Amino acid sequence: MNLEHYSWIFKKAIPNHICDEIVAYAKTKIKQKAITGDFKSNENLNKPELKKLHKTRNSDVIWLDDFWIYKEIYPFVQNANKNANWNFDIHKCEKAQFTIYEENQHYDWHWDCWKHPYNIPNSPENGLIRKISVTVSLSDLSEYEGGDFLFDFRDSSPMKKKRIFSYRDLLTKGSILVFPSFLWHKVKPVIKGKRYSLVVWYLGKPFK
Repeated sequence: MNLEHYSWIFKKAIPNHICDEIVAYAKTKIKQKAITGDFKSNENLNKPELKKLHKTRNSDVIWLDDFWIYKEIYPFVQNANKNANWNFDIHKCEKAQFTIYEENQHYDWHWDCWKHPYNIPNSPENGLIRKISVTVSLSDLSEYEGGDFLFDFRDSSPMKKKRIFSYRDLLTKGSILVFPSFLWHKVKPVIKGKRYSLVVWYLGKPFK
């Protein structure tokens, strides 16, 4: 898909005290090991499975489903969807994923969409796909090193030559990056400290 803008960023969009409130609230919840689509569960992984998982993704996540968090983010999603000229038809969002990256933890190249729409009978997500991804930086730059967010603008083919772009501006606390869910992206390993971020996916009917 040819786009005029492949992403839209809002620097320091979320006030520091709201970022801190999200972090504090998430810490009251139980965290779990983040997995990829190759794994159905994050429980009872043997050593080979864990090694395979960590090669692609190594982080912990906490799932949040609170309106006060969504209302802070959604206006920026609407703004980006309009001003980037995507005008994607979106209906709802999934639960917010609070992500914890500690030293040496990372998320290798991936995209957020699935090959097929959700097949979840009697669910409002049934028949929908991820169209817009949002990531919010919740940590101050003084709290960690590394953890850079990268895009690879090679569209959907891993056979094409890589076109890497680093979004250093996203590392600023409270910054929001909005992008189509089918873009390749990664989070480089955190070298020092701990990085907190929030990810939300917005869903709609499949593209025609």
